[in-house]
Amino acid sequence: MSTDAEFADARRIPPIPPQPPRRPAPSAPPMPAGDPHTAVLRRVPAEPSAPGAPAVPPRPAVPPPAPTGAQPPAAGAPLPPHPDRAPGTPSRAVPPQSTARPDAFRDTAAFHLAHSQDLWSGPGAPSGTGEPAPATPRTAPGAPARPPRPPWSAPLPPQTAAPAPGGLAHRPAPGRPGARALAAAACLVLGVGLIGGAAAGSWLTDEAAGATPDAAAAFAKGRDVWHSTPVDTLFPRTVNGFGAGPGGADRTWSRIAVAPDGGCAGAYDPRLADALARAGCVRLLRATYVDATRSSVITVGAQITKADQPGMMALNTRFSTGNLGTRTDLMPLPYAARDTPAQDFGRAQRVSWTVRVLTDLPVVVYAVSGFADGRTFAEPQPAEAATRPGATTAPAESGLGHDAKGLADRIGTDFRKAAGSLPRTTEASS
Repeated sequence: MSTDAEFADARRIPPIPPQPPRRPAPSAPPMPAGDPHTAVLRRVPAEPSAPGAPAVPPRPAVPPPAPTGAQPPAAGAPLPPHPDRAPGTPSRAVPPQSTARPDAFRDTAAFHLAHSQDLWSGPGAPSGTGEPAPATPRTAPGAPARPPRPPWSAPLPPQTAAPAPGGLAHRPAPGRPGARALAAAACLVLGVGLIGGAAAGSWLTDEAAGATPDAAAAFAKGRDVWHSTPVDTLFPRTVNGFGAGPGGADRTWSRIAVAPDGGCAGAYDPRLADALARAGCVRLLRATYVDATRSSVITVGAQITKADQPGMMALNTRFSTGNLGTRTDLMPLPYAARDTPAQDFGRAQRVSWTVRVLTDLPVVVYAVSGFADGRTFAEPQPAEAATRPGATTAPAESGLGHDAKGLADRIGTDFRKAAGSLPRTTEASS
């Protein structure tokens, strides 16, 4: 079947006669092969007049009569082929038709139908899969060939944006955190937890260390402060008594000697030693002070007992109810250190004294005062009596009663602080 029969109705479209061959004009440049689907209308230049072969005569409408003597063909016999040229006319070679678009053509539907068969059945025809065939890129003559384009189904390669001139390179958007980021976050959380735990532990330890122990723990610790606490803590080098002097005057005492720690044998008069014997004696600590004018000397002592807390309560009751602290035959002895202002401080030079039986610690604190020049005094007076308002005795007016009371209070407070106990005022005093 011909091409016309495939794309048009043969009954309505007459057969297209073949175009006569034409000689291309020498001045016209060759036209590039274009897309047959697009009808491009161009002006056909006039054919130049040049001597050439005579034109082919047209085909006669009526065939010439058959020569005389020729017999008509028999019925049913095939007719001989009809010659397409007159007898005696030399045949001319027809140039092969080019598949490219001729230089000049008629823009008719029949022409397009006749030349579109290759597009539907050739290599460029659709494959039927719905995907268009890749078009052949047009390349200028002499230009380098372009690389073939990938098929539509192939994935596109990742595009990387070139950095702007003078700017920073474009960074891709952050995606999901990787293993390195997760590890860094875990280390950060672990480090914060460790630091927080250490800080909390240190805070709890400091709080426990600074917490006040209960009464039993403080009482037990008070028995060991004599060898676990520096001497400068129990007996400071300088003690300030704000408002501790007569009429509320400030007093200042300086330490001039510290006795070696030892037992209680020979440290008291016999009657005072008998009164304290029930509590027992672990250690006796003593130190001697002088006032700012160096006219008064004071010996302060602390006896560490073996008694328990009920025993110390009983001893305190005995001293308070029996007025043992006011008896002159129960006065403590001074510590007279050589080559000090207190080297002449003995029994006859005692002017005022006080004895404190602590109930929260196994400690008995006492203090005794006298004149630094070694003068004797016949009528000593307890510190509590010499410090009463309006007192006019020699111990009261000289301030020796205030010195004994003030230093006894301060040393008792230092022992309580060393043991972790709160200040108490229930101990008996003379």
